[in-house]
Amino acid sequence: MTQTRDWQDKVAIVTGGSSGIGKATAQELAAHGAHVLITGRNADRLVQVTATQPEIRSLQADSADADSGKQIVEAALGHWGRIDLVVNNSGAGQPQPMEGYDAGIITKMAAVNITAPSQLVAAARAALKDSKGAIVNISTAVTRNAVPMLAHYAATKAALEHLTKSWAIELAGDGIRVNAIAPGPVKSGALTGMMGLPDEMAQQIEAQEAAQIPLGRRGVTTDIVPWILRLGGADNEWLTGQVLTIDGGWALRT
Repeated sequence: MTQTRDWQDKVAIVTGGSSGIGKATAQELAAHGAHVLITGRNADRLVQVTATQPEIRSLQADSADADSGKQIVEAALGHWGRIDLVVNNSGAGQPQPMEGYDAGIITKMAAVNITAPSQLVAAARAALKDSKGAIVNISTAVTRNAVPMLAHYAATKAALEHLTKSWAIELAGDGIRVNAIAPGPVKSGALTGMMGLPDEMAQQIEAQEAAQIPLGRRGVTTDIVPWILRLGGADNEWLTGQVLTIDGGWALRT
């Protein structure tokens, strides 16, 4: 797949841009000439990413904070005066058996996976209208099947997919397109990072998932990132409200 949009001097926001899919997306956008603002909670990791390319800047922010959307948009506009793309990549998830449900953890997942993208989209709407820009939400293929232990993670991401379709209708009159990608198991560090699993357990899950994928391997960021740029690019000016599953056939296994 070729990247057909000229990203030169366009401006993108990538939340959760200090690692995994977010980091790879930011670096690819910058490589194509875009200015990119990444966000994340870990200052050291943000510095490491911004050091890789001069067109990437960072804002240390917790997506769960109520004012994060406004702060992110103000930072991007302050640097470059426009916004062409918002990639809602930040996510929160943690395995929870029913007997261990924790209201605080569930609330945090909802704040990061539902509330934060909503706030960011609302804050960026005017700038995206001016640029006839796009929004790409990052969901998960986990939403495609029943997932004990990950039920709230899947439920909040399913809500993000519904928001994707609703926003596509609501923002169509502004010329803003909204789509989502639902990645399958990708080598992104999410199991030990976002999910907080020990290394040994993460390795066991990775091996189990790889065995379940019809195409025979776990995904890598280069399987996902080109589609983010494709959905975010102006070439696809008649594509909106779609959720694209990229998972090597993993969701089809049951």
